[in-house]
Amino acid sequence: MKKVAFYTLGCKLNYAETSTISRMFEDRGFRKVDFHDSPDIFIINTCSVTENADKKCRKIVREAKKISSHSFITILGCYAQLKPKEISEIPGVDAVLGAAEKFRLFDYLGNFKANSGPKVFASGIKEVNIYNPSYSFGDRTRTFLKVQDGCNYGCAFCTIPLARGKSRSDTILNIVKQAREIGKTEVKEVVLTGVNIGDFGIRNGRRKESFHDLIRALDEVDGIERFRISSIEPNLLTNEIIEFVVSSRKFVPHFHVPLQSGSDNILQAMNRRYLSDLYRDRVTTIKSLIPDCCIGVDVITGFPGETEEEFLKTYEFLNELDVSYLHVFTYSERANTPALLLENAVPIPERQRRSKMLRNLSVKKRRYFYESQLNHISTVLFEDDIEDGYMHGFTENYVRVRTKYDPILVNELKEVQLDSISEDGTVDVREPELIGA
Repeated sequence: MKKVAFYTLGCKLNYAETSTISRMFEDRGFRKVDFHDSPDIFIINTCSVTENADKKCRKIVREAKKISSHSFITILGCYAQLKPKEISEIPGVDAVLGAAEKFRLFDYLGNFKANSGPKVFASGIKEVNIYNPSYSFGDRTRTFLKVQDGCNYGCAFCTIPLARGKSRSDTILNIVKQAREIGKTEVKEVVLTGVNIGDFGIRNGRRKESFHDLIRALDEVDGIERFRISSIEPNLLTNEIIEFVVSSRKFVPHFHVPLQSGSDNILQAMNRRYLSDLYRDRVTTIKSLIPDCCIGVDVITGFPGETEEEFLKTYEFLNELDVSYLHVFTYSERANTPALLLENAVPIPERQRRSKMLRNLSVKKRRYFYESQLNHISTVLFEDDIEDGYMHGFTENYVRVRTKYDPILVNELKEVQLDSISEDGTVDVREPELIGA
């Protein structure tokens, strides 16, 4: 029985796809093992959102060969689609599979035995038009359920359309069927994931269904306690979606809404499909209907042409906005993106300084949100996440809490009272309520 290990870089969507591919191996009699357990085969699923992800891929290959010098190393994912030849030249790589090939790796690689040189199977991105359903299982307390792939947007900084192709989805019927399968397991929470999930419903280039119809159908699935929406574009986050979450039995009060910049000039240069007024309106609408809702934000600093004045517009916009935390990305040049043609590049030290300012703002925003939740009664899903004798979990509105480790609590939903903010920035829960829950 050959041993296979997996390593995933990047987003929740990659984790869903890695987990699905790992089940394909197990169904064929392979034994899934940890990365350090001398595997015969390594499968590395890559990301290429930032330059850093490319470097990480190279490092993981080196580490894999140190652990198991005889191993067969296969690289999948976005980086593999964008730069297959470059990856094939990394010492130790045996095979590279692009977006159209990664779910057919057994067809292409057979018995996973190394030949005279690395094999490369990567079709052009226009040939990537098949939707492959995926969900994660067994690796984490929460399950990531893929509902959409690819993107029809052309943001100036983004390589995702080049790596994953056009927007496409499965049917609501099939996704509900997968959710029901998950509902028969011990999973309590499902996170909906994709590249641009608000654009759900496109098949063969035409819109057939809507994201609103999908979440209404999923809300009726038995066996799953919570659904969480991973990230949704502000121009696709409609009032009817927000209002549905207000009345939903299972969809939790948590939205992650990419902003990227608070400057309309930069948003237009980025080729985003909204301006700052629309974003402000979305946040205001959410908070008016769901005051305790958690709202996360993606923001990019150092985009070409972002002057100090434009950056401060973003900073002040976010400082005044009632959002809960930020995911801050430092702009990095990516091959074949329109942003490469723009003038007035921001020096890297300045990009880093601005990123640090926004990360500090995120700390303040998160703490302010957490403080607003103290003394509330919330339901926490506890995870198998142990640090220094404490276990952690998330409330329905994404407050990260901790309590002393108790194995009985793992993967359990418990009603608790949020007591105080701990030294590590999480929230301690009041013990009597926890024990009596």
